[in-house]
Amino acid sequence: MNIGFIGLGAMGRHMAGHLMKGGHQLGVWARRAESAAPLVAAGATPHETPAALAAASEVVITMVTTAADVEQVLLGPQGVIHGVRAGSVVIDMETISPTVARALAAALAAKGVEMLDAPVSGGPMGAEQATLSIMAGGKPEVFERMRPMFACMGKTITRVGDIGAGQVTKACNQLALLVAAQGVAESLNLAARLGADPGKVREVMMGGVAASRVMEVFGARMVSRNFANGIDTRLYHKDLGIVLELAHGTQVPAPAAALVLQQINALMAQDRGRDDLSALITVLESMSGTNKES
Repeated sequence: MNIGFIGLGAMGRHMAGHLMKGGHQLGVWARRAESAAPLVAAGATPHETPAALAAASEVVITMVTTAADVEQVLLGPQGVIHGVRAGSVVIDMETISPTVARALAAALAAKGVEMLDAPVSGGPMGAEQATLSIMAGGKPEVFERMRPMFACMGKTITRVGDIGAGQVTKACNQLALLVAAQGVAESLNLAARLGADPGKVREVMMGGVAASRVMEVFGARMVSRNFANGIDTRLYHKDLGIVLELAHGTQVPAPAAALVLQQINALMAQDRGRDDLSALITVLESMSGTNKES
């Protein structure tokens, strides 16, 4: 297919590259030409506006940061909606509110354009290795048509419901991940405070019921004091804001989410929004008087 890709950051550039390796024709648009340069050098076609990109594409994928970003590139003055053709498909793969996803789908439907919301989990490593988990919302027939394309970027590819359901699933994923990360940070900080070796404690926990992917990845970074890799904490801050907005709107209690947001707020206040989420442990260390060199 002719695929247009918008959002060539730490994850998007790898995802777009895998589409090219899968035999698809790729067009790109980026605010900064240097972001698109490696893909253009590999054969992708650059476009001057999102509208021009859409006019040349059967499928347009967005992998930007915030709801405001995706609204701008899809519906803005030079947005996708002004160039996209009826019968095309737009897929948003960043993490935004399901309410926003449904509104975007309605605007595109008025032009005869289908949409899937298909956020991903797996981080930059999953994007680089094409092992992302992709959770999609939208019409089943549209999803099935896009499944081979998704297979270029991920391994776990699931339609979870109608439009918006992908973003609901991602919000739930982030809630579980972030609460678990807080638990890992608290357990390792307590271990250090009591004189135990956090690395050995984590090793033992990885062999028992407390084992998890969060303990494996984020726990290792906490032990090694590696706060530079992974996904920026500022992005988790955005995601948890979405979770709490959804919880408040439906009057669903989410007390652990509110607590973790305060811990992330503390990191943001220290201008550490670009640190890895594993830096959560430093907030606890500061509170308990065990702060280390970070």
